Amino acid sequence: MFAKLVAVSLLTLASGQLLAAECKVTVDSTDQMSFNTKAIEIDKSCKTFTVELTHSGSLPKNVMGHNWVLSKEADMQPIASDGMGAAASNYLKDGDARIIAHTKIIGAGETDSVTFDVSKLKADEKYGFFCSFPGHISMMKGTVTLK
Repeated sequence: MFAKLVAVSLLTLASGQLLAAECKVTVDSTDQMSFNTKAIEIDKSCKTFTVELTHSGSLPKNVMGHNWVLSKEADMQPIASDGMGAAASNYLKDGDARIIAHTKIIGAGETDSVTFDVSKLKADEKYGFFCSFPGHISMMKGTVTLK
């Protein structure tokens, strides 16, 4: 009887852990100017959320560098345009309050991550992510949804 109780308790614990929200994601970028995902869902139970950016290509960051930038969808293109000349600042204008979170620019084989406070997001707002390296936003973008 005791063994059965322990087994049921362990199963309950394991299933509870499986139901816990995943509060992180890995996003891969490539030499073909692409992310491996077009949509990220963030569970509203997450206090913070972490994005790990990887670069599985072979080109250096000065040629095919990528970053991951989070903002409201309406702000994506203006942020990218304003950052075009800011190579020293990851192609992002210093102090741009429209940017919710971002990684640094990385090249082949490199990784970077960013963790941000989920309370900065609102369920009724449309958010997006993109790469701010000049010209990349046309192909490297996606949606972020708070669920």
